[in-house]
Amino acid sequence: MLKVGEFFMIRELYQKGWTQTAIAKETGFDRKTIRKYLKGDKLPERKISEKKRKSKLDPYKSYLLQRIQEGTTNCVVLFEEIQAMGYTGKMTILRDFVRPYREQPKKQATLRYETPPGKQAQMDWAYVGKYLVDGQYQDIYAFVMVLGYSRMKYVEFTTNMNVETLMKCHMNAFAYFNGIPEQILYDNMKTVVLKHSPIEIRFNRTFEDFLAYYGIVPKACRPAETSTNKGKSRKSGKVFER
Repeated sequence: MLKVGEFFMIRELYQKGWTQTAIAKETGFDRKTIRKYLKGDKLPERKISEKKRKSKLDPYKSYLLQRIQEGTTNCVVLFEEIQAMGYTGKMTILRDFVRPYREQPKKQATLRYETPPGKQAQMDWAYVGKYLVDGQYQDIYAFVMVLGYSRMKYVEFTTNMNVETLMKCHMNAFAYFNGIPEQILYDNMKTVVLKHSPIEIRFNRTFEDFLAYYGIVPKACRPAETSTNKGKSRKSGKVFER
């Protein structure tokens, strides 16, 4: 089975005008395999040892994201609201979900963090609202990437924030900027950062492989420093929260 980096390499060669036969000779993969992954946009699946367990919170996450974007991050209030909607899970699950979105209540004077040209970009999601798409109302999100030096930004609207959509948005952003930064700074979104503690940062392996193909180093801000380090993309995201 192809790795994620090999998948993008094949598609990139094909977009440059290479024939399937030439790609097969260059990569060593069978033409049938190459044809299969060129025909569709589905990424190679990563084999996992355990089935991903569904969370009791899943049906309420769209509602919670909307409330968080409206400024409500008090878990007691949110817990009461989703309990009234039928939620039967524990408060701890809700707290784990809300924690990355919490902003520090005290604002302190900080020095602006500047980066040289081509060094860093910042990326974040913003919730836009519910809009009619293909005959039904769906949650719409904005992918926002901002270059650290020039403040040039790229925005793309999506109906989900899963890892495949995240990677496609990155590719579109690179094409729009006509370049690739050395590193990208992320908030602690689960599609990027699986664990962030004082002694360990563990990234989503599929997404880390994707960035490695482009030579990009992922950086995750500490939750306490989110408002300082990610100000550029976060300010852009606030445009969609009004």
